[in-house]
Amino acid sequence: MKFSTKAEYGLRAMVNLAGCFPAQKNLTNISREEKISLKYLERIVGELRKKNLLKSTKGKSGGYMLAKNPKNIKVGEIIEILDGPIEPTKCSLCKVESKCSSSFVWIKLGKEIKKTLRLIKLNELV
Repeated sequence: MKFSTKAEYGLRAMVNLAGCFPAQKNLTNISREEKISLKYLERIVGELRKKNLLKSTKGKSGGYMLAKNPKNIKVGEIIEILDGPIEPTKCSLCKVESKCSSSFVWIKLGKEIKKTLRLIKLNELV
């Protein structure tokens, strides 16, 4: 299982904002501090804002802030918004997971990864 750079950068941006919660920060500063392309970061935070993890304000002193307390934001939630459902590989020979004898491994692994990522809160990474 491999997570995308989109998920990695999104998580880094969210941790950055968690560090100044409840204040806001502009994307230029986050981009520079996290060494993420501003254009790419704009797309990422747009997705997180649409899913109500971020709020934005416009204008000269505008920026982004977390929509809720970082202790209430799960890392798994951020990753799933940016990468889609967390699923390990499936057997390439099976069309239905439960038909293959090795499917038990992939199903169990997927459940454990999801469980772990849902237990980690954003405030723990600051």
